[in-house]
Amino acid sequence: MVNSAHVSAGAVGDRLPAGTRFGYALGSLSCGAFGTVPGLLLLPYLTDTLAVSASVAGLLVLLPKAWDVVFNPIAGRISDRAGTRRPFLLGGGIALAITFAALFAGPTTSSPTTGGLYVAAMFLLCATAFAFYQVPYNALPAELVQDPTERTRLTAWRISVLAVAILASGAGAPALRDAIGGTTGYRVMGIAVGVLILLGAIGVYVGTARAPRARVLPSVTTWRETFAAVRDCRPFRWLLGAFVIQAVGIGTMLAGVDYLARVVLEDRGAQSLLFAAFVGPALLVMPAWQRVSARHGKRIGYVAATLVFAAGALGLLAADVLPLAAVVACAAIVGVGYAGIQVFPLAMLPDVISAEERRTGQLRAGLFAGVWTAGETLGLALGPALYGLVLAAGGYVSSAGQDVTQPGGAAVAVVLGIALVPALFALAGLALLRRRVVEVSY
Repeated sequence: MVNSAHVSAGAVGDRLPAGTRFGYALGSLSCGAFGTVPGLLLLPYLTDTLAVSASVAGLLVLLPKAWDVVFNPIAGRISDRAGTRRPFLLGGGIALAITFAALFAGPTTSSPTTGGLYVAAMFLLCATAFAFYQVPYNALPAELVQDPTERTRLTAWRISVLAVAILASGAGAPALRDAIGGTTGYRVMGIAVGVLILLGAIGVYVGTARAPRARVLPSVTTWRETFAAVRDCRPFRWLLGAFVIQAVGIGTMLAGVDYLARVVLEDRGAQSLLFAAFVGPALLVMPAWQRVSARHGKRIGYVAATLVFAAGALGLLAADVLPLAAVVACAAIVGVGYAGIQVFPLAMLPDVISAEERRTGQLRAGLFAGVWTAGETLGLALGPALYGLVLAAGGYVSSAGQDVTQPGGAAVAVVLGIALVPALFALAGLALLRRRVVEVSY
């Protein structure tokens, strides 16, 4: 059974208007804020404010995100059938902003169980709202423009704004939390990040208002058709697999920044500095990665970026003996690679979608974007969960906001979790980037 749905074709020629590119990129403010802050602060919030054990905290962060594995493809099919993406961007963004502010505004309680369950419930609502926002957002590039080079340019704009969002929220959220302190600090931080999410949703809604709508294609409507569509598109499956595996490593690294600053470097202020070093290079190296793409292809660029990311991560293994400047330099190398492993797969995704739509004559943008978002969300959630297990294995001691002396094994676990684990997952993704599979559509 198929259903007809409109597809926005965007620019008829090879280039989008600058206003449309910028308007679309503004949506990354929401994606960057929600994709960064929970991975950075939710685990410490649970372990060091609500006194939830590290292993349980990791599970509480994971389970609401696991829901997205089921729900994101549903959100994609819903947006396909709706015939327009923009209302989802606005409605989902508003809901996400509200639920995110509520995530860190729970009732004050001495019970780790009560606090943990509240966080898990609110995080589930956040994940649901985010699905209705990010799935249509990821589907838009395949519909806005057909030229692969212009898609890379559009994605580069998106990643540049994403870097600004990650930098602002990743460095600003911990600084705001620490400046105010305690549970009040977390609550004020949650509201501030919620405002940033709202601005991104409004920005992309307004910025893409003039993007024209065009052709009509049939869309899948059942789970059987969904599984068949993913099964039959080998380039999508392999590209998704590489991206998800690497997302686990990125999620693990984000979860470890707070612990590295506090436990190993013994400098809370270093958290914002490390995060700025991690994200800041994306603003500078994005043109360079675009040139790599134009000269050598997206797959080669993806491989090169992965190797750079892994090299920087492995350098952090010596964080306990290196001076702070050297640790920051390693984080900056990670950031150079991180920029590439974000831009290249997101630029390759619409190419795969368009090729499959031409092959099948059916709409795939929302469906594949839903599955993609589900995989990304699961990967980023598995990262903190895995990091929580590493901390637990090292004997990390949770607390209710008090400073406690950590055993030596905890410091080792902090370093291994932020350095070795992300490097291994990044390199594991390379095995899936086979030319005959991934580049068949380019």
